[in-house]
This record gives sequence, structure tokens and C-alpha cells, in this order.
Amino acid sequence: MSDVRPIGVFDSGVGGLTVLRELRRQVPGERLVYLADLAHFPYGPRYQHEVRDLALRIVEHLIGGDVKLVVIACNTATAAALHAARERFDVPIVGVIAPGAQAAAQATRNGRIAVISTEGTLASGEYLQAIKEANPGVGVLAKAAPDLVEIVEAGEADSPHADAALGAVLDEVFDWGADTLVLGCTHYPLLRPALRRVAGRRLRIVDSAETTAARVRRILGVNRLGSGLEAAEPPRLLVTGAASRFTEAAALLFGERLPEPEVLRLWEEPPAQGAEPMRAVS
Repeated sequence: MSDVRPIGVFDSGVGGLTVLRELRRQVPGERLVYLADLAHFPYGPRYQHEVRDLALRIVEHLIGGDVKLVVIACNTATAAALHAARERFDVPIVGVIAPGAQAAAQATRNGRIAVISTEGTLASGEYLQAIKEANPGVGVLAKAAPDLVEIVEAGEADSPHADAALGAVLDEVFDWGADTLVLGCTHYPLLRPALRRVAGRRLRIVDSAETTAARVRRILGVNRLGSGLEAAEPPRLLVTGAASRFTEAAALLFGERLPEPEVLRLWEEPPAQGAEPMRAVS
């Protein structure tokens, strides 16, 4: 038995593309739809109730498009909306916090885990709770690093600017004695070259993109939702705002030219109960 319906993935910008890339690697036979809410980028500084409402509307739209599973590929949106989304919708919904937290709890050797994230994710306390749930005996140092998101979005992830910003963030992490670092924003895996230069081998790096894709793979298997295909077509890309920088970042990340994103008029009118999912326009 196979299910060829797509998986829906969303974030406010390019960060969630790290999750999309891992999904293509770990479940290559699955059709993927990626929605970037560029109209509201970035989510990090927004109030949690605002992010929750945005995320629930996007989940509603994706489910209206008959996806079989939704990945909230944003730590801020996961913290704000995952529980509410699971209560409201029947399809499996996967966030990016719990997989990374569990992997970090398993990875640490000295019981000291640092988490870098956006302000919104830090304020939610979700990583602290998830890590303590996995292992109540570990210590957690949580730090907001919002400047790193802007650096990635500007295409400067592998640059002296990124090195300097990471160095400033990681000084406290090193002083505290952490041996494990959770990249608590889906933008941050794009900083891996800079991380190697700044941190060397001093930290075990936990990438929520890898751990989230692995969880999706397990959920598809357990629930018999796999497509049964060996390979799928390129992902469908949807954006709610100007897509020029997004297109460049996507091509750089994937090492290939992806299909042009379609502009989605998601926010031009309120959702109507029972309405057809809004259509994208080119």
C-alpha cells in the first residue's frame, strides 16, 4: 500500500530549506511542497500568538491541498503552534524542536548542552523543556542569536561576517563548558562552514534538519504513508512575498536550479470555512 500525496513543509524564509534538503536525501521518493511565508519574515521577533495564527493558517492551507503530513520547519513556529496544530488537524504534524532536543540529550558526554535560537524560540522555553524531558539531569544554556538569521538570509553564511557573529555567540558557550550545541533555528545549519572555523571540534553539533527528516522517515514507515517511489519530481515552491533572494538561496543550498517559486496570495483575504485552498499564481 502506498500514498503518493505530498508532504507539506513551511517556514518564514530560506531556513526551512535545510529541512527540505534533508527530506529529499532521506526520503527521496516523496513529493514535497515548500511554503515560505516571506510576507511575514522573520518570525523570530514576533509575538507567539501572532506566529501561532500565521502557522495555523498555513497548515490549514497545506492540508487543503491534500498533503499527508506537515513539517513545521521553523523553531519559532514549532514553539508557538505545534500543540495547537495537532489539536486542530488530523494529519501528522512534525516540529523541529523535539527531534533536536532528544538527539542532543543523547549526544552530550558532560551533561552541558547549549542552544542557540531566535528570540521567539528562547522566550518559549520549549527547548529547555524538551531537553529536560529527554534527560532531566543535563544542564542547558539557551542563547538568542537573531543576527545569524539575517546573515544567512543575506547570503553571507560562509563569510568573515558570519565568523565574527558566531564567535561572539560562542564565547559564552565555551566559557560555560558545553560540549554539545543545538542549532535551534533552521537557518543555522547553513552556517556549518563558519562553525567549523570558529568551533573546530570543540562542540558536537546537533542539526534539527537532519533529526527532523529522520523522524518524518520513521513516521511514514510506521503509519504506512510512504509513496513507494524511488525518486520524486523536484519540490513545488510557494512564496507569499518577493522571491528573488529566496530563489538565489535555494539554488545555492541545493546545488541546482529548483523550479521557480509560485506566488501565493494567502493573506489577501480571510480564510473561509469549507473554501477551496487558495491557488498560487505565477
